[in-house]
Amino acid sequence: MPGQKPAKKLSKKTVSTATAAGKPNGKKTAKKTAPVAEKPTAAKQTAKKSTAQKPAAKKSAAQKSAAQAKPKQGRKKTPLKAVARKAVDALTPGAGPADGVPGKPGAETPPVAEPTTPRPPLPPKPDQSGPATVSPTGQATAADPEHMAQSETYLTTAQGARLYETDHSLKAGPRGPVLLQDHHLREKITHFDHERIPERVVHARGAAAHGVFEAYGTASAVTKAAFLGKGVETPVFVRFSTVLGSRGSSDTVRDTRGFATKFYTAEGTFDLVGNNIPVFFIQDAIKFPDIIHAGKPHPDREIPQAQSAHDTFWDFVTLHTEATHHTLWNMSDRGIPRSYRMMEGFGVHTFRLVDAGGATSLVKFHWKPKLGVHSLVWEEAQITNGVDPDFHRRDLADAIEAGAYPQWELGVQVFPDTADQTFEGIDLLDPTKIVPEELAPVQPVGLLTLNANPSNFFAETEQVAFHVGHLVPGIDVTDDPLLAGRLFSYLDTQITRLGGPNFAQLPINRPHAPVNDMLRDGMHQTAVHRGAAPYKPNSLDGGCPFTAGEDMGAYVERPVTVPKGRKVREAPASFDDHFSQPRLFWLSMSDIEREHIIAAYTFELGKCYEQAIKERALQVLANIDPVLSEQVAAGLGLPVPAPTVKLVNPSPSPALSQVGHTWPLDGRIIGIIADAGCDLGGVRKVRQDILDAQMVPLVIAPSGGKLDTSGGPLTVQRTYATARSVEYDALLLAGPLGSGADAFGARDAKAGKGRKPAARKKTTATPATDPRALLLLSEAFRHGKAIGGWAGAETTLAAAGITTDAPGVISGTTGARVLGELTDLMGAHRVWERFPRKV
Repeated sequence: MPGQKPAKKLSKKTVSTATAAGKPNGKKTAKKTAPVAEKPTAAKQTAKKSTAQKPAAKKSAAQKSAAQAKPKQGRKKTPLKAVARKAVDALTPGAGPADGVPGKPGAETPPVAEPTTPRPPLPPKPDQSGPATVSPTGQATAADPEHMAQSETYLTTAQGARLYETDHSLKAGPRGPVLLQDHHLREKITHFDHERIPERVVHARGAAAHGVFEAYGTASAVTKAAFLGKGVETPVFVRFSTVLGSRGSSDTVRDTRGFATKFYTAEGTFDLVGNNIPVFFIQDAIKFPDIIHAGKPHPDREIPQAQSAHDTFWDFVTLHTEATHHTLWNMSDRGIPRSYRMMEGFGVHTFRLVDAGGATSLVKFHWKPKLGVHSLVWEEAQITNGVDPDFHRRDLADAIEAGAYPQWELGVQVFPDTADQTFEGIDLLDPTKIVPEELAPVQPVGLLTLNANPSNFFAETEQVAFHVGHLVPGIDVTDDPLLAGRLFSYLDTQITRLGGPNFAQLPINRPHAPVNDMLRDGMHQTAVHRGAAPYKPNSLDGGCPFTAGEDMGAYVERPVTVPKGRKVREAPASFDDHFSQPRLFWLSMSDIEREHIIAAYTFELGKCYEQAIKERALQVLANIDPVLSEQVAAGLGLPVPAPTVKLVNPSPSPALSQVGHTWPLDGRIIGIIADAGCDLGGVRKVRQDILDAQMVPLVIAPSGGKLDTSGGPLTVQRTYATARSVEYDALLLAGPLGSGADAFGARDAKAGKGRKPAARKKTTATPATDPRALLLLSEAFRHGKAIGGWAGAETTLAAAGITTDAPGVISGTTGARVLGELTDLMGAHRVWERFPRKV
């Protein structure tokens, strides 16, 4: 509240980093809030890899300018460049055109014929890792991780008996009945029938990766949590997810994303279970079944899948207006992120930190991506859902395999732990509210690096179990009513999903700290407990286990005075404001971001059947901003209602906007479109320059194989049949383009009505451009992506309806010069000037 005392000061210096206030080179000053200690100048920023994991990739020049010095020991030289070079080398006998490109399915290139010579199982790919080899009771075993997987050369039963045949059931003669005694058939079919487990009720579809978190030590003045001490490195497992869709749904739907991190600390497991949106739909956990039932497919038809553009969702959120803030974020570009690597994460709730002396502070956790926060445009998201529903999964795994390790800084907003638990008039226990970063800057406390893909999706990504109640000394919860319900729900749901209470003994969930509980038996018990007295007090086991004091690292809840009150089912009056913060968000958006929000509401409400729901939604929008309501009403063909609340005019928060800054380009993908008649020597030079800039070049041509040039063969990674603009962050043309041999409708509908063309040779005549190449260009242009060309590419651009004087279109005499200007544009993510706007 105004005039309240600031939180305990942690240092006289305020941190200024590349992610302050979520923007590059941004410097924000705290208002009545204490900064954490300044990051040590020599602090290690590049995380080391744990056992069997690769070192972090070399940073680009853009990152070097914003980052501090990093140790070189154990680092591999430009792994991204090394992998990408393989993608463009000449084909070797037996290798496919994608050999060496991220996404290779196995550790070795397979032969054409089925292998028949016995050999042990292949090792995992270099980018893959698995859970640490700790025991069910958290003891380090020093076991070889390979021993967690199959190792026998020959096929066996589940009991280890070798098998001589597995293609035919045991029968009474070749045409006779199958015999009941066929134990191999029964075992194989029975196990298959039980391979699936219940999917998560929410966050069913996800992707995950292993990594390491290195603390700067700047949080030590507000928490005694050991993993936040200076230089401490902690293994982590991070799972990203959508919320509404089933496990088999698409990645790029409009939805909230989960961002859950499991820290395997020396004091026990700490789970930070958050989202990519800092607020939630509801203020009290008792409403969680309601919002999810409303957002899920209609119960009669089980449609629509993984989307909110339907009547039940909008019926709920327009009646239960505390959902307005989250809904607005979801209708913004935040609802369709470009990549998990380019997505913020938020702890949503307010937590209580406890320092070594027992003093407390309230905090909100933030993850700030080093690559910046970027999103798709709506048409791009829709196309991607069709042509590559695994887009986000693939993007994360490919980046790690290529050595372009995603990184985020963990930061905290720090507030005084006052009796009313408010800050600047904002109720910190209300999960539908944010504290603007201009009032309380996000201060970095450590660096997260994801550097290994799972080796088995089910065993790791599917079976990982997060719980907001997995806490360590120095981190405590508050009385947020939504958080209270999550403390119950997350534990409860694992019992059904993972078959019992022993889910913590699954390898991916095992703590990396000694476990000595008195929990016994149950389904899937894998620990072999000893002793006669799993109760306390006891004398038969010598009194063990003993309780520990706080000085011995015990988790001790901080005593908090509970205000006097009556037992009621009510919310505090401060929870009643449902519109001032949505208005703050709207006013903080750039013009183009507002246009996207208007389009999202118009699309979503336009998919609703009931007119009453649309009218009610417009009333909610009128209570946010009259322009928003007016523009959506125009799209729906409905009258504009007047607001029913007084509109406030808060100061905008620039930290909420994604537009107007430049970011590093590590791992970005540039498509180079060429054919046999183009400047292939220029392609070779440009490709090398892209590699040197730590990006990935993919050559797109009419057909697969190689494009020959005097300088050697160029491998084609994508063809006109397989390429779509959504895969690329920018496009380059190496000259005027001809047409592919399969450019006719019966082979590829994208080619239109064209007839099968003759093979193209180098000629001075203007070629007929393949319609699929024109589609690539026109889509990329429409989606605001940078486009460049040289060696006469202007004719192809013109055929696609693109003029060289349009914003973000580069034309030059050499590929190197065009690439330089192109990468300057790519730092802003899109050519925003290309989008017309009215608001």
